[in-house]
Amino acid sequence: MESLSPNIFVKDINKTIEFYKHLGFEVTMSVPETGNDFIWVKMTNSKVTFMFQTYDSLANELPEISRKDGASLLLYINLKDIRAFFERIKDKVTVLKGLEKTFYGATEFSIKDNNNYVLTFAEHEH
Repeated sequence: MESLSPNIFVKDINKTIEFYKHLGFEVTMSVPETGNDFIWVKMTNSKVTFMFQTYDSLANELPEISRKDGASLLLYINLKDIRAFFERIKDKVTVLKGLEKTFYGATEFSIKDNNNYVLTFAEHEH
C-alpha cells in the first residue's frame, strides 16, 4: 500500500471546493474536466489528497453509502507550522476545538467542514 485518499460524498460539490480552497487545497483533477457541473473532484494540498463526489453521481449504484452528511470518522491531518495555519483559517471555518497540546505531545485543533465532517489538524512538535 502506498497512500490513502478518502472519497467523500457531498451534496454541494462547488461549496465543498470553495471551503477546501480556504484550507489551501486546489483541484488537481475533475469530472468533467472543465466547467462547474462537477460530479467528482480530486483536491490536493502537498501530500494530502481528498476526493469529493456528489451523491447523485452514484444514483442507486451503491445504496450502502449513507446519504447523510457527516460520518462516524475524523480525518486527522498532520502539518507543519500549525499556529500560522490556525490563524489563517480560524475566522473562515467552524472551530470545534481550539489549539491545544494533547497528552501524547501533539498540538491540535479541530474544525467542521461545510458537510459536517470533522477535520483535526496536528503538529507533532519536538
